Amino acid sequence: MSNIPVVLVLPYPAQGHVNPLMILSQKLVKNGCKVVFVNTEFDHKRVVSSFGEQQHSRKHEEESVMKLVSVPDGLGADDDRNDFGKLCDALQNSMPKELEKLIHNMHLKGENKISFIVADLFMAWALDVGKKFGMKGAIVGPASATTFALMCSIPSLIHDGTLDSDGVRLTTKETIQISSSMAEMNIGDLFWLNIGDIINEWWLCNTTDELEPGALSFVPKILPIGPLLRSYDTKSGTTKAIGQYWEEDLSCISWLDEQHHGTVLYVAFGSITLFDQNQFNELALGLVLTKRPFLWVIREDNKMEYPTEFKGHKGKIVSWAPQQKVLSHPAIACFVSHCGWNSTMEGLSNGVPFLCWPYFAEQIQNGRYICDELKVGLGFDKDKNGIVSCKEVKLKVEQLLNDENMKSRSLELKEKVMNNIVKGGASLEKLHRFVKWIKE
Repeated sequence: MSNIPVVLVLPYPAQGHVNPLMILSQKLVKNGCKVVFVNTEFDHKRVVSSFGEQQHSRKHEEESVMKLVSVPDGLGADDDRNDFGKLCDALQNSMPKELEKLIHNMHLKGENKISFIVADLFMAWALDVGKKFGMKGAIVGPASATTFALMCSIPSLIHDGTLDSDGVRLTTKETIQISSSMAEMNIGDLFWLNIGDIINEWWLCNTTDELEPGALSFVPKILPIGPLLRSYDTKSGTTKAIGQYWEEDLSCISWLDEQHHGTVLYVAFGSITLFDQNQFNELALGLVLTKRPFLWVIREDNKMEYPTEFKGHKGKIVSWAPQQKVLSHPAIACFVSHCGWNSTMEGLSNGVPFLCWPYFAEQIQNGRYICDELKVGLGFDKDKNGIVSCKEVKLKVEQLLNDENMKSRSLELKEKVMNNIVKGGASLEKLHRFVKWIKE
């Protein structure tokens, strides 16, 4: 057993980062590796408490190949962990020492001699920790290859005077084009994180050759291994929900079973998006105006009141959904999404057209890409007060669902994307190459 490689996997502490790295970890386990999955203490508690009853029976057998461990994130109990800048600073200041301590203690106990580190792009400093122990490493970009390429370009954008060293725009141009093989990007929409110079052998990304040929040819080092989709547990018919912060409400699947094919609007904005009361009302009323059944994910931390006219709606509301299962359900007609990259990949992998409602950061770029480049979605227009009105919601739903070409393009793209992870598929071959390298 001693020659089984042990891989330490470190995600950035946010649901949209933990998910793809957990899926990748499960693939590594399936291919004969052991994994030590490191969450922050705060996230570790959420992940462990979200295990449904069905998980406990499997927990022990999984722990032998995948160990969930935690380290402090450097913030106090009452600090706001949605404050990106504050969290990043705390992680960089305190976590390298904590990670070093964790590895040192594991090696002392002799239980798991870690041979390799797989770090989230936002946690790239972990590779320097690994080097102290003689470990090699890989970086995983949980966002798009376009975002990855953009971050790689920051040093040259600073050098040519487009940005200052804090990522503040110095140019008067509205758009930039970082490569002739890529579309122009709106500077105001861009999400900057200066990751410095990452020198290591493997850069993995949850994408495919067909989805982002421009970005992948611009940074040939990025290896597409997507789509990273959760595997199903055929015995219990549920997904393996390890890594979820919230328990999934599986009642929405039986509700979907009762709906007609291709009629339901799936509305979900990920783990961070917040609306004010005014915008929440307009969205709720817009869903009523469509006169269609809808499945709306509203997190438990939502403090909004429902408008009175919302009573008697045709929808189902859940606090968290098994998203991949929902998107693959024949009742789903379209996906009203914040365009986070995981949601984007899941929607594309299921051939579901999008109504794009990005919230912040690279989601804005993803939304434009879905609509303008892939042509499998429509965006919403805001009124003069910056609100998406209920009439706009109704209008775009009708426009999208009456467009047969949009649906057929979505299905064609699904086929191309999914061909990557069948036997002999391009992404699967790259993943096998990576595993072979770890084992050598």
